[in-house]
Amino acid sequence: MDILLLASFKEVAGYIGYILLAILVLLVMITVHEFGHYIAGKIFGFGIDEFAVGFGPKLFSKKRKSGEIFSVRLLPIGGFCAFKGEDADSDDPTAFNNKKWWQRLIVLVSGAFMNYLLALFIIILMFSVYGHTALVTYYTAENTDPIYTAENSFQEKDVIIKAGGKNVYLITDLMSAVENKNAGDSVEFLVRRGGTERKLQLLLRENTDFTSVEDTVKLFNALGIMVETDSESGEITSSGLYATGVKFGFFRTLGRSFEYSFRIAGTIFTVFGQLFTGALGIKSLGGTVTTISVTADAIKIGGFRNLLNISSFIGVNLAVFNLLPIPSLDGSRVVFTAIEGIRKKPLNRRVEAIIHTVGLFLILTFAVFIDLQQCF
Repeated sequence: MDILLLASFKEVAGYIGYILLAILVLLVMITVHEFGHYIAGKIFGFGIDEFAVGFGPKLFSKKRKSGEIFSVRLLPIGGFCAFKGEDADSDDPTAFNNKKWWQRLIVLVSGAFMNYLLALFIIILMFSVYGHTALVTYYTAENTDPIYTAENSFQEKDVIIKAGGKNVYLITDLMSAVENKNAGDSVEFLVRRGGTERKLQLLLRENTDFTSVEDTVKLFNALGIMVETDSESGEITSSGLYATGVKFGFFRTLGRSFEYSFRIAGTIFTVFGQLFTGALGIKSLGGTVTTISVTADAIKIGGFRNLLNISSFIGVNLAVFNLLPIPSLDGSRVVFTAIEGIRKKPLNRRVEAIIHTVGLFLILTFAVFIDLQQCF
């Protein structure tokens, strides 16, 4: 009994460690984002009231001679860079709204830019150390029909490099390459088989009229890859397709790193589109708690490689999401600033501040809601 309790304690303690590591990843990404605003603001001489790591009550703070306050706060899931006169009129020439509109624009996008730069660096590091993210076919369907040969079907341990002439990193890349085709149609694939790269004219075994990203069962069947599903829910329990790492030369690594970051960014717009059309349910989303939980699980399963991979996802997602024109986000402030630059005069500061405050409240409420609906 004591041994079982000790084992359970170690398991719980270990998972708590993954949770803390996941929180650290999120905190680093948010801090880097705010540092982007800070460093751009310093370059253009913006007045800064406080740079904070975390939210809530202060655990530590230090005030510089310039009046800037650096603080560490209790809740390690956020942070902020508070500029002077950001949401109000001020007589201070260093106040945010007294600076040139194009300077404010640069400061506003600098947070997302820093997130992207860090994510890109992480991707390059990950691809250099562990190889490029690629999909490998561990288990393929038996070729009982003689029409399927080694030249037009996957074999076990084929590493999929390209599909339809485009590099493959994610399942969604495969879906895009074969979407809206019929059984018997062929799609060109580039695979690494037995250490050498070769082209396949893959014959599809099923129609690929996908309606959402959840049509992966149909995808696997069309590609001739083994897949098992839960008899009740229909969800995939296991498949013969797994992620692996493939190493390339320096310049190819650099190019694929940029492309991979763009593919990650593209998934955000894909998800928004599918939410809008109803192809994806709101239950597929998650807030801060869900993000931390998913990150912890990924690190537990895949170790440091998964830590790097999911960190890059979070970095790119933060960059793109913050530039969306949603009230309280940087993207919304960019829109207001751009309008001011075009009109040669600002909109009502008080109205703008109210819009951002309401937007922030709605975003936090929505984040809590989608986290709660994951539990029930």
